[in-house]
Amino acid sequence: MRRVAALFLLLPLFLLLSPAQVRAGGPEWKAREDWAKVFERSGVHGTMLVYDERSNMLLVHDPERAKRGFIPASTFKLFNALVALEEKAVADEHEVLRWDGVERALPDWNRDQTLGGSMKFSTVWFHQEMARRVGAERMRHWLAASGYGNADANGGVDRFWLDGALRISAEQQVGFLRQLADGRLPFSAATQESVRRIALIEDGVGYHLHGKTGWGGTGSGVDGAGIGWWVGWVERGAQRWFFAINIDIRKDADGEKRKRIAREILALEGALPKAG
Repeated sequence: MRRVAALFLLLPLFLLLSPAQVRAGGPEWKAREDWAKVFERSGVHGTMLVYDERSNMLLVHDPERAKRGFIPASTFKLFNALVALEEKAVADEHEVLRWDGVERALPDWNRDQTLGGSMKFSTVWFHQEMARRVGAERMRHWLAASGYGNADANGGVDRFWLDGALRISAEQQVGFLRQLADGRLPFSAATQESVRRIALIEDGVGYHLHGKTGWGGTGSGVDGAGIGWWVGWVERGAQRWFFAINIDIRKDADGEKRKRIAREILALEGALPKAG
């Protein structure tokens, strides 16, 4: 017993840390006051969070808001695609689902779709059909298993991420993306690889940009505003940056500011080439 006790005392300290202590040793948060000017020039309020993998730092504008949950809107399509593929709601990213003939506001939605195309065009009806095929019980399983946002699927299996109870913060978005990029989510390796592939939106010179936008309706943001998201990651050589931006949308013109702000900040950090 004495020998066992002596060996126990020689265990490295990190093996004795509680889960809370382990989490406390995560990435350091660093507020970037200079990013405020980028938001101010665009005339919108929001947050931007960037995880710089090389420095193991979370760079942030408005850290309080970065921890606040909002409706994910179409950023949820990344998660929904994982579930749909894993549950065989769709065979693969190329299987065609026939358009139901209902005319919708965006012309690109009014056609047959594949999972890959639905990501490009952010086709809501396609993802609603995938969610219905999966069903509420299995959807709740995957939300809980993955720890996606607050994992609350109340509000209808084909609506909960649009105007239901699901909420996710910029911090949680970045954590989810890091796991997806590394293949550490509780889905098969093939499923995660497929979603990484269809999430690629820009194959530039010396870099690869993965991402997904989201736009929540009136009341989903702050003080009655809508919410606009852009989340993703950039690979440049051996370096990676993971990001999530959300802004209050008070008029339609605010929507395009998500990408404009994020691109400028990512360029400042060396993740994307500088404009011009």
